[in-house]
Parts: sequence; C-alpha cells; structure tokens
Amino acid sequence: MVPAEHLAEGAGSRQGWDCDLSLGTVLEEVTVGLSEHLNTWKTKHGSSRQAEAVPLQLPDGLLACASADPRSLAEGDGARVPGRVPEHVRHDGGQKFGSFLAVNLGFGFGVTMGVHVAGNISGAHMNAAVSFTACALGRMSWKKFPVYVLGQFLGSFTAAATIYSLFYTAILHFSGGHLAVTGPTATANIFATYLPDHMTLWWGFLNEVVLTGMLQLCLLAITDKENNPALPGTQALVTGILVVIIGASLGMNTGYAINPSRDLPPRFFTFIAGWGKQVFRAGENWWWVPVVAPIVGAYLGGIVYLVFIGSGIPREPQESEDSAMNEEHRITTLSKTSAHLSVTSHLDPVSRVPANTSSVQPVPPVNGSILLESF
Repeated sequence: MVPAEHLAEGAGSRQGWDCDLSLGTVLEEVTVGLSEHLNTWKTKHGSSRQAEAVPLQLPDGLLACASADPRSLAEGDGARVPGRVPEHVRHDGGQKFGSFLAVNLGFGFGVTMGVHVAGNISGAHMNAAVSFTACALGRMSWKKFPVYVLGQFLGSFTAAATIYSLFYTAILHFSGGHLAVTGPTATANIFATYLPDHMTLWWGFLNEVVLTGMLQLCLLAITDKENNPALPGTQALVTGILVVIIGASLGMNTGYAINPSRDLPPRFFTFIAGWGKQVFRAGENWWWVPVVAPIVGAYLGGIVYLVFIGSGIPREPQESEDSAMNEEHRITTLSKTSAHLSVTSHLDPVSRVPANTSSVQPVPPVNGSILLESF
C-alpha cells in the first residue's frame, strides 16, 4: 500500500507528491493491495473449489451449462434458478458459446421458419393455445382443432427425440450418466419448463397467462387487415420477432412455455427416455400449468384485442363505402349497356343478342376480406 508519509506529503504539497511517487508506483501499490484483499476474500469464502456446472432452462431443446464459480458473471444473474437463462451460456472450460439473447433469437427465428414452411398449408398452426383461441373466437372450425393439435404434438415429440439423439453423449457427460430432473446436474429442463425455486405454482401460472395473452393479442394485430397489419410477406418475420421480444424481456421466470404443444410432448418423451415420473411431480406438479395457462392466456388476449382494440376500428363504414362504389359501378355499366342497345336498335331493327351472353357482368368486390391464420 502507499506509505502514510507519502500520502501526508502529497496532501500538503503537490510538488512533493510528484517527486516522491510516479504514476507507475501508485498503480503498482494499488494493484498489490487489491490482490491482497481478493486473496483474503477467497480464503474466507472458500472460493478455491472447482467451478460447479449448472444446467440451464433453455427453450425447445437447446443444451448448455453454466459455470457456478462465484467469479462468474452468470452467478449474479440467476444461473442457479431453474427456468432462468443466465447472461452467459458456457461449455466445458468456461468458453462462451452464446448468450441469453442468442437463445431467444434461435427460438424466435425457428418460429419464423415454421411459418414459412406451413404458412400456405395450414396457416402455420404450431401453438395449441392459439389454435384453441381461433376456434373459440369463430375464426376456425372446431373440426380442424384435433387435427392441428395432433400434428403439433407429433412434431414436438419428434423434435425432442432428435435433440436427445444429437446431444446424447453431452447429456451423459454433464450428468455423470444419471438423468436427473432437479439438482445441480438436472437435464430434464432442456426439454420442458419447470417451476423455479423462487416462484409459487400459481404465480408461475399467472406468468404464463400474461405472456401467452400478449402473444395472442399481438398476433391478432399483426394479421388484422383493418388495423395496421404487417406488410405482405413479412408476417413470418414479425411473428418471430414477437417471440424474441417476449422471451428476452419476460421469459426469465418460467422459461416462457406459452405453448402446450412445445412443453407436454417433450416432457412425455423425457418420461419414457429415462427421467421417470419425476418430470410430472417436480415443482409442485408443475406439468399441467404449461398446458392450461397458455390456453387461458391466449383466449383472454384474444378477447382483450376484440373488445378494446378491434371494436374501435371503423370497419362498417368501410364496408358501406365499398358497397356504394360497387353499386355506382353497376349502375354505370347498366347505363352504358342500355345506350349501346339503343344505338344498335336504331341501326338494325332486328338485332340479335346471343342467348349465352350476359349484358351485365358481375363486379368483384373492391376489397376482399381474407382470413389469415398464423402461428
């Protein structure tokens, strides 16, 4: 440390400070002092132990582990809390392989690719909660609902099996050959969400309701042609960005299931793959919350949009204006046709009009309403 006499001399005389101590000497003394304090703290808190690997709650089959050493930045960001992704995602040796934002980007743009693949086939229904809401609000037939949900469940189950096959050796290496649901070597949370220790069951339920409600409300806004929809061809990208925003800002608590189809089938896969019944018992029997809460939230989000936003959009005046335009166009067509027939009758009293030719052509509507199903 800096000698007391030098400090006193420096306080009394700026010239004395400059003469007795150079900048390099000061920095060296301060560094030595900080090192001594750091070593004392390490000895007191026992931080010389080996860094402990902690599994992360990542959406849809993303595997990583985090360093739980007290010096790690992930420690202060909730790395030990199941269902929360720490700031830095690490692999063996502490090397960075990603971040919390990267996890959400992968999830969101995965949804974007799904919309591109199935958009013109089924409307890209990948979320059972959104499909249920579409039926409940009368925007889709209930006959399609079980078919869509079956396809979603089969796809999610297959995805979980694929992830398990690709990362099988990494999972066994990390867990030491024991497939655990909870604890420091838990790996079941790679495939499904689990209730974190700092939350109660019903608080987690409310969390999923709110997040899924926001998802449904924004989806209706994106696809509402009478409001301010996404530009044609950009719906898939905007939907993916929406998922990224929800995850990055509000997904840290429960891992933001927001979709029964992305949580229940992978959970069932872990049950038959070796994790056992604990996947349904952990977290105060948390398994049913990611199934029920998103459905409730999506329906409430749809009602909120229709009541508070959709009802305020001037839809009927627009339809009346369109009808008036169509009627005016039809009258104009009739007038021109009548004038043409009069001239023809004057020149040729025996004018013939083919029986299969209609004098008045039907006029298509100016602005057609197309129902767009998405996500």
